[in-house]
Amino acid sequence: MAWEPGDPWGQQGGADPLDDVLKKAREQWQRMKPTRGMKSVVLLIVGVLVLSQSVFRVEPDEEGLVKRFGDVVRTVGPGPHLKVPFLETVVTPKVEKLHRIEVGFRTNLRGRTQIVPQEALMLTGDMNILSVEFIVQYKISDAKDYLFNVADIEETIRKSAEAAMREVVGKNKIDEALTVGKAAIQLSTQALLQTIVDAYKGGVQIATVQLLDVNPPQKVAKFFKDVASAKEEREQLINQAHGYQNDIIPKAKGQAAQDINEAKGYSQARIARAEGEANHFLQTLAEYKKAKTIISKRVYIETMEDVLSKVDKIILDGKVAGNVLPYLPLDRMKKKPAAANTQAPR
Repeated sequence: MAWEPGDPWGQQGGADPLDDVLKKAREQWQRMKPTRGMKSVVLLIVGVLVLSQSVFRVEPDEEGLVKRFGDVVRTVGPGPHLKVPFLETVVTPKVEKLHRIEVGFRTNLRGRTQIVPQEALMLTGDMNILSVEFIVQYKISDAKDYLFNVADIEETIRKSAEAAMREVVGKNKIDEALTVGKAAIQLSTQALLQTIVDAYKGGVQIATVQLLDVNPPQKVAKFFKDVASAKEEREQLINQAHGYQNDIIPKAKGQAAQDINEAKGYSQARIARAEGEANHFLQTLAEYKKAKTIISKRVYIETMEDVLSKVDKIILDGKVAGNVLPYLPLDRMKKKPAAANTQAPR
């Protein structure tokens, strides 16, 4: 059978199947073709869809980053803006919000905290272990760097904060970390953390690093309390000693000053007395040189008056004394020392 151009399937005098297919397709399209009213609805829906994809709004605490095919083409501030529909997308991070990251612990939905030992346990400069729980608060300083330079910026900040805190705590002693050194530790950690995130170009500004709880681990907390109690007792004893010192030293100084003044007064009195006696002697000597015989008799008489006034004596005339029987009152001489001894203790 010969092939005829009008019949591609080799059928003679038959209809073309392709024409049938095209005819059926045209009939189907005519049946599905929307009416004039339906066209308006479709156009309205398409217009609303295009408009919704073209207009966006940035809140006052946000910054808008417009992306086209994944690349940031521009940034916009708060307010309504336009973009190319279906080709551009917008992300709006909250640049004014103070973000919070917990390190060393986590807060669950019920508001209860749970310690994370692998983050909290740190070694001090004097080789003691502390459990440090703190928070980091930060704000977005560069939205583009914040969103696209670091894959997981919050986890990066948490790990960097942990590393910074470990370095700072490792340079301080346990007493400083538990008491007066907390403020310095917070400031040093904040400065070091800011340096780390700036090196990563994370686009954040560290607002504060705040220590919430700094304690020894629970297993050794009792022993730390004993040490703290001993230190408090030591400080109390030192304060008592200082108080006693402050009380006794002024008294001792006052007594010493009084003794010194009395000694000076006694010294001046003795000196004045000695000078008076010396002057009296010199005056007497001068008079003695003028009349030695008279002065000798006077001194003799004054001496005898002084001596004889202290003893019992009997004065007899020389003529009568030769006729008197000598008598020595030994019994009285023995009694007088006894009387003196009895009066001595008084």
